[in-house]
Amino acid sequence: MNDNNKVTGTPVSRIDGILKVTGKADYSTDHPVKNVAYGILFKSTIAAGTIKDIDTADAEKAPGVLAVITHKNAPKLNVRGGLRGGAMLQSPAVDFFGQHIGIIVAESFEQARHASRLIKVTYDEAPAKVDFDKLANDAVRPKDKEDEKRGDAKAALSTAEYKIEEVYATPIEHHHPLEPHATIAEWNGDKLTLYNSSQIVNGAQQATAATLNIKPENVRIVSPYIGGGFGSKGGQWANLVLTAVAARMVNRPVKLALTRQQMVNSVGLRQRNLQKVSLAATKDGKLTALAHEITTHSAIKDEFVEPCGDCSKLMYDTPNSLITYRVVPMNLILPTYTRGPGKSTGSFALESAMDELAYKLKMDPIEFRIKNEPERDPSNGKPWSSRATVQCLREGAKAFGWEKRKPEPRQQREGDYLIGYGVACGTYPVHQRPSSALVKLKREGSNVTATIELAAADLGTGTYTILAQTAADALDLPIGNVTVRIGDSTLPPAAGSVGSVGAISYANVVNDACIKITDELIARSGKQYFARPTASQVMIAERIDTFQARADSKAPEGADEYSSHSFNANFAEVRVNASTGMVRVSRFLAVTGAGNILNPKTARSQIIGGNVWGIGMALTEESVVDPRWGNFVTRSLGDYHVPANLDIGNMEVIFVRENDTISNKMGVKGIGEVGIVGVAAAVANAVFNATGKRVRELPITPDKLL
Repeated sequence: MNDNNKVTGTPVSRIDGILKVTGKADYSTDHPVKNVAYGILFKSTIAAGTIKDIDTADAEKAPGVLAVITHKNAPKLNVRGGLRGGAMLQSPAVDFFGQHIGIIVAESFEQARHASRLIKVTYDEAPAKVDFDKLANDAVRPKDKEDEKRGDAKAALSTAEYKIEEVYATPIEHHHPLEPHATIAEWNGDKLTLYNSSQIVNGAQQATAATLNIKPENVRIVSPYIGGGFGSKGGQWANLVLTAVAARMVNRPVKLALTRQQMVNSVGLRQRNLQKVSLAATKDGKLTALAHEITTHSAIKDEFVEPCGDCSKLMYDTPNSLITYRVVPMNLILPTYTRGPGKSTGSFALESAMDELAYKLKMDPIEFRIKNEPERDPSNGKPWSSRATVQCLREGAKAFGWEKRKPEPRQQREGDYLIGYGVACGTYPVHQRPSSALVKLKREGSNVTATIELAAADLGTGTYTILAQTAADALDLPIGNVTVRIGDSTLPPAAGSVGSVGAISYANVVNDACIKITDELIARSGKQYFARPTASQVMIAERIDTFQARADSKAPEGADEYSSHSFNANFAEVRVNASTGMVRVSRFLAVTGAGNILNPKTARSQIIGGNVWGIGMALTEESVVDPRWGNFVTRSLGDYHVPANLDIGNMEVIFVRENDTISNKMGVKGIGEVGIVGVAAAVANAVFNATGKRVRELPITPDKLL
């Protein structure tokens, strides 16, 4: 195909867009399943202790009720099967407020909800660990994270002429995808079908099978469309298997959807982090030491620690580095991966500290970063497969008008508004994960169509579209002749849409499968060609009606000998009302080096989505725990504030050109995660430039500026 005719790299609209805007895309609870019953979870109202008794008599007599399931009658499950967060009705123990303690199944959702309110529970309550501020001093080293040391950071800090040592705090956040977690479970003999939003289709299949003690081939996950997940639908939670348990017990399909309020203590969260960052530099701005010491929390019986120090390990060149983690067990649900896990929160601390030290050195914060640009990955000594940080900073500064920034705060004002500029960088690693894909070709006369099949996931980011583009180019077909089937565990296994591995893994295996089917068709023809024909040309010439081929792909040999990442530079302009302290991000520019961009339109959308969440992280988002009871007082989008359209100013996205085929043959890098990394710090740094007040605890609310 002539490069001018390629559809990869062009802004193609989502091929599934019409289905979504017309309501024809089937999300978790939309699938037409006959004779479905409705389940609803009921939850604990204490944070720690034991259930003395659950009186279900009134609920069992309520109209329409089919079953009441508690730890008293639930089947034995394998709690180490791979589901997250426990809460699978296996014992009377209560470890956090809002833990699942039972399910009502009824003929209608309203009947199930009514019956759930008739349950009477008595507890032996125990003292709960729910106040992080009081517990933080007792934090201990995590089970699976050792301190990471290079040189002697503490000694270098103690003798440094220029240094800063500050603590940066980020709150608990919740994912709140537009589509809450929901499942329809249907048994057919020993075989189970689960219609469910799963970022890792095969992972959900394996975890369900292991937890229910059945064979993986007896579990089918159907997840063609996902209404957002942001990490919460990466690992699956107890509600998935409990729906299957309920369906088995009532011997009919069951639909169970979490309410928005139930989401806050059912499917994980981003944990609160206290991050002490210490930086030291010479007078001319060369870093001599970096220490990033994180204190956080996890669940009482399980551990998850967000890797907040990841950016600090590799963003800047310094001979002395220290990264440590300490964690305190708390009576809260297990934390989990949240968009840009560790990097988004860690970059707020690191990039704020870089801005603070640059100000102390009287250096431009862009030049300070460039001066400390590492030639190799400082954490492991590997060469970069590519690194676009300096290019992102330079091009971003020019496009944003950075030269208009005043180094001293409070120097730009329009009426009652103080204006400030801020910059911050970010990164996220690049990995291609093993995946498989099947290509099916069909000929009708001189028209050839292709169907691409793999158990991939589309979070709404455009997976269907980029795979259709990839196949169209590799097969030399019009994009309208390509059909994409994903989101079903009966299809060839594939990586998940998590950790920015989706596009890389899916596109490469689809491209490989298209090359393979062309090779096999040429071999089948038994002919030699002066110019390599396309698959469709061979199908037509040889009168082949149907043909298919499968490819299994993984990262290229030697990819792990390099350090591969996406990099960005974020630029924010804020306007702070001097009278009210209200902050508005009037302009935001994200400049990203993310390899070969398959679809600029959907890629831009992903970056803007990450930027908006980063702005929410900076200014509005916070999940608040009531320290008396351990429950969340922010339980809906009415009190957990996410940015709306009027909160967001002008958003601009630039992709710098990169040709990096070391980590994967197509040179694709992930962008779903990197879009949020560094954003909150850029906003916070702009707020300082506007007001002269350094806010080190997110979100930046008016009371912190007045």
